[in-house]
Amino acid sequence: MNQQQFDVIVVGAGPAGSCTAGLLAMDGRRVLLLDRDKHPRYHIGESLISGVWPTLDRLGVRERLEQMGFPRKYGADVLWGADAEKWGFTFRQAGPYEFVHQVRRAEFDAMLVGRARELGVHVVEDATVKDALFDGDRVAGVRYQVRGRGELEEARARFTVDATGQQRWLGRHFDLVDWHEDLRNIAIWGYWQGCRRFDGERAGHTLVEALPTGWLWFIPLGQDTTSIGYVTSSELLTNSGLSAEKLFETQLEESKLVKPMMDGSTLVTAYRTARDWSYQCRSFQGPGWALVGDASAFIDPLLSTGVTLAVRGARVLAKALNEALSDPAREAAALRAYEDNCRAFLNVILEFVRFFYDQTKTRSEYYRGAQEIIDPERQRYPEFDFVKLVSGLAGDDEDLAIVKEILVYR
Repeated sequence: MNQQQFDVIVVGAGPAGSCTAGLLAMDGRRVLLLDRDKHPRYHIGESLISGVWPTLDRLGVRERLEQMGFPRKYGADVLWGADAEKWGFTFRQAGPYEFVHQVRRAEFDAMLVGRARELGVHVVEDATVKDALFDGDRVAGVRYQVRGRGELEEARARFTVDATGQQRWLGRHFDLVDWHEDLRNIAIWGYWQGCRRFDGERAGHTLVEALPTGWLWFIPLGQDTTSIGYVTSSELLTNSGLSAEKLFETQLEESKLVKPMMDGSTLVTAYRTARDWSYQCRSFQGPGWALVGDASAFIDPLLSTGVTLAVRGARVLAKALNEALSDPAREAAALRAYEDNCRAFLNVILEFVRFFYDQTKTRSEYYRGAQEIIDPERQRYPEFDFVKLVSGLAGDDEDLAIVKEILVYR
């Protein structure tokens, strides 16, 4: 059996895995990145928020992302809560980033894998991980099989990272997954061509519209394509007796904003569904292993935080692993600091998602709720705190905070 040795093995080449691997390679680490698929491949999660930029800038991909021709997203518009009129925000209201992009995830993820390769990561696609390898209670590598090859291969490393997304490979292996029962929802979506767009820089805005039974998203993508979806409780679909597609179409008739934007458009794909996605693992790390991105937790699609959580976690984890590789005596401290950093950010998002789902509140109450969560001493305006939170930048003070957390545990 062929056996290889690395500093770090990353399983899963979505944004969390590719960014973790690429950042480690930038620090001179020998990294193996495995993925069961071959890029480009489809994935939902097209609407980015500006919290992705600190990681993407460190990887040096801003210019190539701009050259890919994705629409610029300067903010979002919502019909939400007790306010009768549409309202919204722009990223420039609370941060250094003016815009981000609405992306086709197949192309975006493939770009990140390609960047990891450029940085020296050894990427193997079409590779299915069969088992984790252990030295005592420490994860010491993986056994995997590449499609089309009969033999199993082994790779060993100081650290193994689970970035398998909602497959949650190690989370399931160690039985770590806890579900958020109040956020057991289902999403039903498809892609349309010929939809209307807002004028000016708002042409790339995400539109979110509340309905009595859930909410709709409207995400303008390139090439005259729009992602449109409906999110509701899994229980409602079960009790309705309708197919997912019929439920979507029925609820769309209640729309005041999204449906008019669809006048004259054509559905160009089949409907897709995903359900029961809100969870956190009880631990994000252990001897020789760590979870990152959706493999560690996923909250809800409402604030479009999925990719930001993934790449932000990748940046913090890469720093922690580099610290542990440089000084094995600090491994436990570095990994605990990573977990604490990620949990603090996740808990902010989870608390605000639950708060924001309360449709009885006004826009000003949502602003004040965000302030109570991230700025309880009220050092800034409530609207600033709201935009900072929904931009994915709350608490992101980059390297200094991460290093300080590592030092606390020494």
